[in-house]
Amino acid sequence: MALGDILIDVQGVAKHYGEGETRVDALRHVDLQVHAGEVIALLGPSGSGKTTLLNVIGCIVGPSSGRVELDGEPVFDAKWLRGNLRKLRLDKVGFIFQAHNLLPFLTAEENVSLVLDLAGWPRAKGRERARELLDYLEVGHRAPVKPALLSGGEAQRVAIARALANSPRIILADEPTAALDSKRAQLVMDLLRKLAAEQEACIVTVTHDEKIFDRFDRLIHLRDGRLSDA
Repeated sequence: MALGDILIDVQGVAKHYGEGETRVDALRHVDLQVHAGEVIALLGPSGSGKTTLLNVIGCIVGPSSGRVELDGEPVFDAKWLRGNLRKLRLDKVGFIFQAHNLLPFLTAEENVSLVLDLAGWPRAKGRERARELLDYLEVGHRAPVKPALLSGGEAQRVAIARALANSPRIILADEPTAALDSKRAQLVMDLLRKLAAEQEACIVTVTHDEKIFDRFDRLIHLRDGRLSDA
């Protein structure tokens, strides 16, 4: 496929916890570039560094060394280059998790528009954007429903709408299909591929779910904090 802009550029990133005999190297000199339109998987055994790498890209965990650039902007180089990391995440990154993490006391529409409230959007405009996304993901008819009454597939689509609310070009997904059956898992991944193409976004997914491996452009393996293509 034709490659778009580089949206994630990780250069020589290492992350360790502790010092001396207790030191644990979670990432060891990782280089990774992900382009607009790409959907990639991070694979590897537990403790291999997958979630740490996802958290570094998502500006949740700071590297011990290296450089990170997101959507053309340097964000880490020996230190964070932006003071407000919460605003950085709101601007650039959408997160999707295994558990949908929808707030149970809010409707589907309110769960999506809450992100835009936090980003400072006018409430009416945020609600309009939420309805637009829910319609796009074919759950618009469930907008007034609270999470307890949504099916697993519906709840995950609402969670995807929430991740897309502020139009980030970088989507990070941590085991997004683990709680779904094969058919729903494949539908969710087909939807993510469609989003990547239409929104010129990239999607990085941590997964152990072999039934969706054929939905990825690249499978990236991590073992003991080191990365390799496969």
